[in-house]
Amino acid sequence: MSQPENYESTQLYKIRHSLAHVMAQAVLEMFPNGKVAIGPPIEDGFYYDFDLPRALTSDDLAAIEKRMRNIVKQRHTFAFRELSADAAKKLFVDQPYKIELIEGLEAGGLDDNGEPLPEDQKPVITTYKHDTFEDLCKGPHVEDLGKINPKSFRLLSVAGAYWRGDEKRAQLQRIYGTAWENSQELQDYLHKLAEAKKRDHRKLGKELDLFSSDSDEIGNGLILWHPKGALMRHLIEEFYRNEHLKNGYDLVSTPHIGRGKLWQTSGHLDFYKEGMYSSMEIDEQDYYLKPMNCPFHIMVYKNSKRSYRELPMRYSEWGTVYRYERSGTLHGLLRVRGFTQDDAHHFVRPDQLDEEIDFTLKFSVHMLRSFGFEDIQAYLSTQPAEKSVGAAADWRKAESALEASLKRSGLSYELDAGGGAFYGPKIDLKIKDAIGRAWQLSTIQVDFNLPERFDMTFIGQDGQEHRPFMVHRALLGSLERFFGILVEHYAGAFPVWLAPVQAILIPIADRHIEYANKVCDSLKEAGIRAEVDDGGDRMGNKIRKAQGQKIPYMLVVGDKEMDAEEVAVRLRNGEDLGPKSVAAFSEIALQAVADKLA
Repeated sequence: MSQPENYESTQLYKIRHSLAHVMAQAVLEMFPNGKVAIGPPIEDGFYYDFDLPRALTSDDLAAIEKRMRNIVKQRHTFAFRELSADAAKKLFVDQPYKIELIEGLEAGGLDDNGEPLPEDQKPVITTYKHDTFEDLCKGPHVEDLGKINPKSFRLLSVAGAYWRGDEKRAQLQRIYGTAWENSQELQDYLHKLAEAKKRDHRKLGKELDLFSSDSDEIGNGLILWHPKGALMRHLIEEFYRNEHLKNGYDLVSTPHIGRGKLWQTSGHLDFYKEGMYSSMEIDEQDYYLKPMNCPFHIMVYKNSKRSYRELPMRYSEWGTVYRYERSGTLHGLLRVRGFTQDDAHHFVRPDQLDEEIDFTLKFSVHMLRSFGFEDIQAYLSTQPAEKSVGAAADWRKAESALEASLKRSGLSYELDAGGGAFYGPKIDLKIKDAIGRAWQLSTIQVDFNLPERFDMTFIGQDGQEHRPFMVHRALLGSLERFFGILVEHYAGAFPVWLAPVQAILIPIADRHIEYANKVCDSLKEAGIRAEVDDGGDRMGNKIRKAQGQKIPYMLVVGDKEMDAEEVAVRLRNGEDLGPKSVAAFSEIALQAVADKLA
């Protein structure tokens, strides 16, 4: 186990934070009447929001970056000071966004970025100044700009951003930058960005005809699955369901809407209403589109009186849920408004918790590895310091069970102290994709809250009612997001078992089309998804088109192959396997499917 390093204490954070201030200085020099909002460091870089008289161009970014390098080379130091609210307002008299932040600090409860402070923390107004630029800030920064390599940062892009994330407020221009400790790290990161751009699931989804969305006609954040994408979705769901049935899960299916009473009992209307869609009236009752599946699974459990002998019970569902996400946060398949969760809920006796966590963790890792993800990192999140429900003894038992299971699993894990939900501790599993990006996928969450809210019980060996523990388990997260990650991980060149078209027959001339169709029919009978390209293009163009579609096997047939009843096998990476009998090729392809090979 390792404790994650506090990002704010690292030199890299200080570099990025300092460069955000340098960027703001450079922008205000270019636009003296410009207004500045906030500019924090983020993962891999920094940003700053501006209210400017015109839209920024790529030439502007280049000029701002050049000026930033000149400022950095002057090695200015950062000076800290604490101010009264009145003094701060005078300092920022021409900066309305800063005035609003100061008023939030003055009233209490908000920090200098407008974020809520811990209840016991008193607001303090502080600034940092370098050269001519001073900003509301609590730090930290580098001691002086000489600590920053002028060749280790780059401005990347400009995007729109609403002030305070509120679509009803001013739209600002957000400049994103990246910064590293040396130029080689910067170049490595820029190479990674370029590779990520090539792998963008939105671009590949269109090129491979997998899915689309149409905000004008059907609405933002809603996905249309095209035939090839829907076939892949079916293959994922089929494998998923079969593995769950083999491992003691029961499949359930629940409605898309539920009465308001259900969501009141679950607490969603109290704590999650802003993430839910407006109610609809049916028979003079309020109904809501479901944002989660948990309450429905609980109602299945409660439909009968349960005995201790029946536990553990494992319910699994591909349940489509609907959540309101701000339009500015929507992103292809990775952030949508209607999505299908691979949801499971385990209902267990307290004495079964250790064994059940072991099973759930092992099963989750098995499933992730089946899709080709080998680099898996775990995170253990424990009881929050502020607010939580449930007895202290239950928290300790659940945390111990989770940590002991992680130790037995051999997975590398980090402790996120206080990072659990108010209703229980959890394990999060992150995978790394082909270019080293980390993605949060599986969550194993112990819940003390919902069993209490819904008065869930089982009859124990003593004949008395007892409260079960509930374990939430989202393995892939959501099908949409997982599909987007798969597209980017494989750059569209999916493993043979997932490829919508596994083999394409390429006849050299029209006289070979009949033989190609005969072979195609034979492959389909063997369970291989095959097609014939009987278009008028030359063979070379057909091969290039098949490679562009990332089809695993290209089977060229001409006079020689037709006479020998063979196919000339080429792989999508350009490798030539030479002539094979149809039976021999079928064996190769089917073995790749069975082994889940790329």
